[in-house]
Amino acid sequence: WGHDAGCHHRKECAAWKIPGVNQMGPVEGAAYLGIPNCCRVVFLGSPKPPFDAESEKLLAFKNVVWSIVGDGSSRRNDDGGDDLDEVLRQAQLYPNIVGGVLDDFFRLATRDARMPLSRLKEIRDRLHSAPRPLKLFLVYYAALFEADYSAYLDLVDVISFWSWDSAQLANAEQNLARLVSMTPGKKRMAGCYIYNYGDCRPITLDEMKFQLGLYRKLLQKGDIHGVIVCSNNIADLGLEAPEYLKKWLEEHGDEEV
Repeated sequence: WGHDAGCHHRKECAAWKIPGVNQMGPVEGAAYLGIPNCCRVVFLGSPKPPFDAESEKLLAFKNVVWSIVGDGSSRRNDDGGDDLDEVLRQAQLYPNIVGGVLDDFFRLATRDARMPLSRLKEIRDRLHSAPRPLKLFLVYYAALFEADYSAYLDLVDVISFWSWDSAQLANAEQNLARLVSMTPGKKRMAGCYIYNYGDCRPITLDEMKFQLGLYRKLLQKGDIHGVIVCSNNIADLGLEAPEYLKKWLEEHGDEEV
């Protein structure tokens, strides 16, 4: 899950209390952890189109997914705005781009979507009908279960599931089982935080061991089809969690499932 280097330390993110200084960008963070794929996602409105300079940096990745809708603070993607045309243009130029992702698509405060269902269908159709068909990814949080978003989930190809704080992480196995039952036939990926943004503190080793063990089990079972690590912005801060993840991936990252 690639964001601009240093962006999680900006003043808008001060409440997270992230220590240190982050200098690793998406390429460096993925290389450090040994991860060959990247979701390159707009955060706090950056980067802005055109994305060519960033896509050039991502050429070494096997697969790249660009954000069509950035995080909740990316205001140009509110009220129906999106970067679909730019993502489609990038995919024509860079063959390792395989899809587009909608980040923070559902507003947690109001439980509504950032665009109407008709626009989501148009985005899906344009991705699928591109000269090289592309996949539509969508972010879904544990806090969203109380509302019915099935009409939206039906339109996407890949759902990435995220547990924002320690309470949600503790229930991740039950929540992921619920997601599996809700989304038959869909590809599902588990989001793996290496910082506890919800509780505004470093994630503990016990939390890391729990989620990695769970995701490995669910991958082997076929309930999930991949894991997305968030993110390069935490990888070089000297915290325990990314160091543990790096060693864990060295041991388990090439296992066949």
